[in-house]
Amino acid sequence: MRAYISYGIAGLIILGVAAWLSTGVLVIGGNGPGHGEKPLIAVIEGQEDGPIANSLDGAGLLAEPEHNAEASDPALTIAERVALTSTGDNVPLQSVRTVTYMVKPMALQVPLRGRTQAKSTVTAVAQTSAIVDTVHVAKGQKVAVGDKLCTLDQGTRVAALEQAKAGLEQAKASQVQAQLDFDTNAELRKKGLAASNSGRGPEVALTAAKAGVSSAQAGLDNAQAELDRTEILAKVAGIVQDPVASAGSMLAMGAPCASIVQLDPMVFVGQVPEARIGLAKTGLEAQITTVTDQKVEGKVSYIASTADPATRSFPVEIEFPNPNGAIRDGITATATVDMGSAPAHLLPQSVLTLNDDGVLGVRAVDQEKVKFYPVQIASDTRQGVWVLGLPAKVDVIVIGQEYVTDGQSVDATNVPESAAL
Repeated sequence: MRAYISYGIAGLIILGVAAWLSTGVLVIGGNGPGHGEKPLIAVIEGQEDGPIANSLDGAGLLAEPEHNAEASDPALTIAERVALTSTGDNVPLQSVRTVTYMVKPMALQVPLRGRTQAKSTVTAVAQTSAIVDTVHVAKGQKVAVGDKLCTLDQGTRVAALEQAKAGLEQAKASQVQAQLDFDTNAELRKKGLAASNSGRGPEVALTAAKAGVSSAQAGLDNAQAELDRTEILAKVAGIVQDPVASAGSMLAMGAPCASIVQLDPMVFVGQVPEARIGLAKTGLEAQITTVTDQKVEGKVSYIASTADPATRSFPVEIEFPNPNGAIRDGITATATVDMGSAPAHLLPQSVLTLNDDGVLGVRAVDQEKVKFYPVQIASDTRQGVWVLGLPAKVDVIVIGQEYVTDGQSVDATNVPESAAL
């Protein structure tokens, strides 16, 4: 008995659903609304005005939808259909939300990859030939200007210096005697006790004595300089590295005693792309970060005049202080060079869209109508996207931009940027 009741209820439900479906329409051919639509009951009866269809129509149960053929064109986008259906006087305008964006100065920063490099490597060499007596430094040692590096065997240089000093004293004594002879002769000639032409000899002797003093002084200076050459001193401050001479070895003139790497200041060596070389100039500020997470600031000190043939980029050097020698030579690093600023707009990425031609841009409201502005992305940051190509002041659609088209009238609500998203 329960089975009959269940079957009966199921049958009534099926009949009810069939009756409800019979009041609908059937699309034949798959062309969409307005193309091949027929009432479903007409398909069942096999004719347009069958008795059942007429009865349902008289009762107001037969579906007869009205279609806007132009708005139902399947080739149209959603935004275009909305625009077509919004042309009537009684149809409300599409609501959108806008935010006013003003032009701002965008920092032009060029990232560079490169490495650190010692500003110079100076080799302290012997200026005379001698055996190394003492080496005062070791590899890795810090030295200042004037510090001793190597001391050479003085040999007979001290004796030569003393001999030069004695020669100078002798020359000075000869000059004093020549000066007295000249003064005496002049006094006698003044009193008429000596011939007027007798002063020539004392004058020549005095001149020769003066020349002797100058020659002796030069000899003394040469002897002193030769002795000083036995002390090889640091001309720059830095870190000692190979090659370092060994005590007891023979150094010929020009042979190295030690090499000094100058680590303060240092330079960052990188390359500027040719597209940015027009903005590059010496003196620009830069921030340098090494792979060891050391950060330092510097300034552009050199820009090459010719490009690298392989990369078409221009070598550049950024000089920065390194007072403690904490940053070593040859470390991989990146540098961000500040090349000034340019006018641009900072927008959220969500407002960017494409028009029907695939052009990237934003949709804005101008005099209550939608206007599409093509834009060019200048920089992508965590704060948003810097774009070029917009008016100085523009009301960008931040909500609803995908449902409107260029030239469509809209109901725009302008909100602060903080309340936009």
